[in-house]
Amino acid sequence: MENVLYKPFFNATREVFQLMLDISNITDKPLCVDGVCYPAGNVDIAIRVIGDMEGMVVYHFPKETSLKIVKIMSGGMEFNEVDEFVASAMGEIANIISGNVMSALSTQDITCDILPPEFIAPETIADASAKYKFVSGMQICSEIGDIDLNILLNVKSGAEKA
Repeated sequence: MENVLYKPFFNATREVFQLMLDISNITDKPLCVDGVCYPAGNVDIAIRVIGDMEGMVVYHFPKETSLKIVKIMSGGMEFNEVDEFVASAMGEIANIISGNVMSALSTQDITCDILPPEFIAPETIADASAKYKFVSGMQICSEIGDIDLNILLNVKSGAEKA
């Protein structure tokens, strides 16, 4: 299942960065193959997944990366701190990426939907990692900074299509 998820998440992130932020030099690398990472000082956004797979995807946006993304999205407005506007923008980026992944998975007969983004605390991530199987972790690297993803999903019984 890991390979089924890793590539769609990387491709969706690359496409969103290209279309929304005009950033095309995107690379990736596996992250925390032995378990979930909890990077400190981030805007942590969870997108819950329901359907053939259930769980969540946690996006860890470092402060500096978040500020750079919002500067691009807002047409050059400077932000010095992560406020509600910046956090909301990171939630929207995570939402768009996750929606694109669910669309890509549907072409493989994996039917899932996402719930609205939510801000998540490290202790909630720890609780989720005990409840859901750790599927994959990756770091998306770009010229404006890195984003870490933890994909925590259980495949529902009878949905092992991939």
